[in-house]
Amino acid sequence: MKDRAPLGIRILRDTRDWEAMTDDEVIAAREKVNRAGSSRAARIVTGLPDRHARIEEAAIDLPGRRLMLRVHRPRNAARKLPLIVSFHGGGFIAGTAAQNDWLNSRLAARCPAVVVSVEYRLAPRHPLPQPIEDGHDTLVRLVDDAAGWGIDPAAVAVLGESAGGTIAALIALNTRKDGPPLRAQVLNYPATDWTETMADYPSIREKADNPTLSLSRLRASRKLSLPPTLDPRSVSPVKFENLAGLPPALVVTAALDPMADHGRRYVERLREDGTDARLTCYPRATHSFLSTPGLVPAARPARREILAFLRDHLHPALRR
Repeated sequence: MKDRAPLGIRILRDTRDWEAMTDDEVIAAREKVNRAGSSRAARIVTGLPDRHARIEEAAIDLPGRRLMLRVHRPRNAARKLPLIVSFHGGGFIAGTAAQNDWLNSRLAARCPAVVVSVEYRLAPRHPLPQPIEDGHDTLVRLVDDAAGWGIDPAAVAVLGESAGGTIAALIALNTRKDGPPLRAQVLNYPATDWTETMADYPSIREKADNPTLSLSRLRASRKLSLPPTLDPRSVSPVKFENLAGLPPALVVTAALDPMADHGRRYVERLREDGTDARLTCYPRATHSFLSTPGLVPAARPARREILAFLRDHLHPALRR
């Protein structure tokens, strides 16, 4: 059937009741998921990194914390390169930078660019806005030390999937005034609404039985990542009053994803406020499909579109 997810994705359905877990159980579950997703065996699903890129681990010291970074570089780069700062998905309660190696390594090798994936802190121990602060502060530190990282501070983009898309979108919003300036933003099946209306979108009702993002996981993510003292509108890009003056956006969505309408509505808002925004919806694709290229064929054309978009905006001379 055309509206069914690929068989491999259906076999890997997430059946955990995330809402019923204690905080410690959520942390234990995510550590197990992250270990499995980062293993060599998981490459069958998550895809092999591009052999023309090298991957290194690095640490960055920020006020009051140290974060780990996963840095992707082309193997034969002798000049300053654009910077792409990448944020993994996981609903702010799970996920790890390694799950995006397939995409990030190809962007590094073929854009080319330095792609830095941030291991931002996670709820429930580190609720919002701490993950957002981690993303923003890392970006600023990288740009401030552009020479040390071998990057061009005038050619910077952000990239994020799911909750990482929230981070990327908020960074684009929050750097409009004080910088650093961004040339592009790529939001892959982003979560753009963390308010009480988060689940009030047709795609969530219509795709509630999808295999990769359960309603239990979605509700748990909101409960655990949003402290009572935080106004959820402040971390919901689609709820911002003014979306003008933002860098060009590519928003990638999936036809079988409950979050598809989050991305669609955000593009509508961006266009209403005069921001250049492109929306693509891939058929037979599920939430997180760019992290499971071994199971979802749509990951490959989506990767090509993302690469072309970033190359056009980070290497404009090549486009000309």
